[in-house]
Amino acid sequence: MPESRPKRPRASRDAIAKISQELERALSRKRLVADPDLLENYATDESCAGSYVPQIAVRPKTTEDVEKSIAIAVRNGVPVVPRGGGTGRAGGCLAVEGGMVLAMEGMNRIISLDKSSFTATVQPGVVTGALHEAVEAEGMFYPPDPSSLDSCQIGGNVATNASGPRNPKYGPTRDQLLGLEVVLATGERLRLGGRALKGVAGYDLVSLFCGSEGTLGVITEVTLRLLPRPRHVETALLFFPGADLASRAVVAIMQAGHSPRALEMMDHVALEAIRPKALFRFPEGNQSSLILELDGNDKDALFASLASIGEQAESSLGASLVLVARDESQRRDIWASRRLLSPAIKERWGQKYAEDIAVPLSEVPRIVERVHQRAAEQELETAIFGHAGDGSLHVNILFQDQSAWPSVMRAAEAIFRDTVELGGTITSEHGIGILKRPYLALEQTPPLIALQRQMKRLFDPRDLMNPGKIFP
Repeated sequence: MPESRPKRPRASRDAIAKISQELERALSRKRLVADPDLLENYATDESCAGSYVPQIAVRPKTTEDVEKSIAIAVRNGVPVVPRGGGTGRAGGCLAVEGGMVLAMEGMNRIISLDKSSFTATVQPGVVTGALHEAVEAEGMFYPPDPSSLDSCQIGGNVATNASGPRNPKYGPTRDQLLGLEVVLATGERLRLGGRALKGVAGYDLVSLFCGSEGTLGVITEVTLRLLPRPRHVETALLFFPGADLASRAVVAIMQAGHSPRALEMMDHVALEAIRPKALFRFPEGNQSSLILELDGNDKDALFASLASIGEQAESSLGASLVLVARDESQRRDIWASRRLLSPAIKERWGQKYAEDIAVPLSEVPRIVERVHQRAAEQELETAIFGHAGDGSLHVNILFQDQSAWPSVMRAAEAIFRDTVELGGTITSEHGIGILKRPYLALEQTPPLIALQRQMKRLFDPRDLMNPGKIFP
């Protein structure tokens, strides 16, 4: 399993009993989780990083609960691990050194939706899909749409700078983030940023916390930029008889000047996995496909763009079939099918090591070819899918039992090296967590890593905020 040896002993039973008593006095018994069976609920995430049962968990309802919990834990030298929906794929919310999990699901209020300034202020435990529904009911639009949007939480989205299929047009969580309230390991509560759409006063600490994976402090409130909801959306499926044709079509479509809000690729292994589960019929005999989605306020212009892309795909990009969703029901079926893809792959193969690399758009065809090559060298198979319109791909190395783990790791490292060589990054939206920390040095130089360690120490002198994450 992944390299995850604790840096220090877990807190003693007496120490945990002591902070339990302090927490009960400061909060209430119903906020604490100490039963071993219930703590198991916080031991894993959606990665293959293993199981780490925390020694205690707190379910805060307010920022004051978070402040008190952190103060008690830090005073007693106990690690603090913030946790959202547990949907992460890099082990970022796992208590690898034991300690206290702060389970944020109870801080789930939408504090305000401001239609006049197009902003939303929410607690970190708000489920992303629930925010979408609330915002769209008011005629507004929040673009980031991770595949786990029905269970992932806004705080976790910020902590990993999550994105989703709409990233090519609208960008990741960071691009929608205006302000944060955070609690540091020192017990200080800080407000970073605000509600204004622009601001350059001082260092950009909002962006620093976005993607910091809970290692600098705990997010307790989030202010987001919203957009007017596009009036029209058009969705199409493009199928290709060749395994490399979809990846090449991605580059050609973007170079032609189109601006899709989503351009999702699936290779032949992904298609095989999704076909039996799909709510929308995926025809046989194709080796790759794209989900294309456009949005805007001019319906005729959207149809013209869609027709232009369809004609280009069939005439010069090798597409064998272009299917356009006839109505909203078919659109939902296409995307519901796409969201079934990851569990369908796992169900078919037993286990998968899921990675989220990204390369410059021009290198998408080359990295797809190399991924399959690196897996084949280890006698493994891969399923590749993801947000190819921005160069981001989900690489799933498939295996059936732990005896294959050394081969999986060799393939993964080779893929990371190829990705960096092509100008890319080893993680586009899942974060580093514990699974990727051995590989950070492939992408970042020792001085850069050392500088980030210094920043971590500034915010968290005792290394108690989500320790053991990100850095090798």
